[in-house]
Amino acid sequence: MKSSSLLLFIHATDLEANTQKDDPVKYHEAWQQLCSAHGILVPGGFGSRGIEGKIAAIEWARTQGKPFLGICLGLQCAVIEFARHVLQYKNANSSEFDKCEHQVVIEMPEHNPGAMGGTMRLGRRTTHFVNDDSILKKLYGNVNSIDERHRHRYEVNPTYIEAFESAGMKFVGRSDDNERMEILELENHPYFVACQYHPEYISRPLKPSAPYLGLIWAACGELKTVLSHVSKDELFNELPRKASGPFSHVNLFRHT
Repeated sequence: MKSSSLLLFIHATDLEANTQKDDPVKYHEAWQQLCSAHGILVPGGFGSRGIEGKIAAIEWARTQGKPFLGICLGLQCAVIEFARHVLQYKNANSSEFDKCEHQVVIEMPEHNPGAMGGTMRLGRRTTHFVNDDSILKKLYGNVNSIDERHRHRYEVNPTYIEAFESAGMKFVGRSDDNERMEILELENHPYFVACQYHPEYISRPLKPSAPYLGLIWAACGELKTVLSHVSKDELFNELPRKASGPFSHVNLFRHT
C-alpha cells in the first residue's frame, strides 16, 4: 500500500477563545485544519502560552476518536483535559501554570524551583510496563521495560492516579519506583497515547520511534493490522535477527 502524508503545523494559540475574538478567520481556519487531520500530535514545551489551545485540541481528539500522541507537556495537557472534562475537576491545572485546587500536574518534589534546565529530570531512564494489554508495549515488541530519554521538571500528581484509572485513563508505563507516570493510554480509543519522555531523542530513520510510528499507523487506519503481527506471547528476544527488509514489522519493533 502506498500513501503520502501531509504535516500541518497549527499554533495552539489560534485554537483559543482570545483568537476567536481578535481574529475569527484565523481561529476558524485553525479549527478547520485540526478537524480535518487524521492524527494529532501535541509536543513538549514550557510555559503557559497556548496551553488552553493544546487542551482544546486534545479534547477534540479524545471525544472524536482521533489518533493522538502527547509528548512530555503533551502528556501533562492530556491529564489536565481529562481531569476537567471527565473527572469534572473544573479548575484542574498544572502547578506550573496555576496554583489551583486540583493540581493534577506538580513539580517533582526532589527538584528545587529555579531556572529552567538546571533543575530538570534529564537523561536516560527505565520505564516498566505494568499492563500487558498496552498498545505501546506491543509496538515496542512486547518488552517488559524500555529505556528512553527525559527532559522535564513536572509530573502527574500521584494523588490522583486512582481517580484517573477508575475513569479509563490507564498509566501503563511507570518508573522504577512505580511513582512516576511515564506512559498513559485511554481505554476504548483507537490510539490515545502520551509519554513523559521524549522518544524522538533516540529515533532513527530506519528505526523510528514506536509512539510516533503508532500515531502514523493509526492515522492511516493500519494500526490494527500491524498489531495483529504481534501476539501477547511473542517475546522481544525471540524475534528473528533478520527480516525481509528494513521496514518490516520485525525490524520496526526492534528497540535496541
